[in-house]
Amino acid sequence: MGKGKGAKGERAGGPPTIHNRKARHDYHILDSMEAGVVLKGNEVKSIRQGKVTLHDAFARVTKGEAWLCGCHINPYQAQNTFTTYDPMRDRKLLLHKRQIAQLAAATQEKGMTLLPLKLYFKKGQVKIELGVGKGKKQYDKREDLKRRDAEREMDRAMKR
Repeated sequence: MGKGKGAKGERAGGPPTIHNRKARHDYHILDSMEAGVVLKGNEVKSIRQGKVTLHDAFARVTKGEAWLCGCHINPYQAQNTFTTYDPMRDRKLLLHKRQIAQLAAATQEKGMTLLPLKLYFKKGQVKIELGVGKGKKQYDKREDLKRRDAEREMDRAMKR
């Protein structure tokens, strides 16, 4: 008997996948890519507990390096009091030079921004999915809601 598998190859009851729902609601996501995250000390344990906030986070490319800004990782509760860290510090993203160049070029266009879409574990390492997005207008958001409601109604009608 093998171990039970959850969604997307995770262990049953394993580490959570943290989604940034606000990003898909407020932005048209044009492209996405996966990046590693440089973390300190007990930040990984805190992420495994799901104590991460991505809704105000964004990424930035400066001097040939990519950084995750505004991501709040709560301090690990059981940690030693001598090793504390700033929960809002900027964290370096691990990408190839060509990927960083692509992201820098994409964000140079007017209205484009780099957003974290989800944070997850892959083979024991913390990964983040970055998306290049363009801000939605209010009427775009309303249209998306109407379209989603119409799809739900069609699905309900098909089930009957």
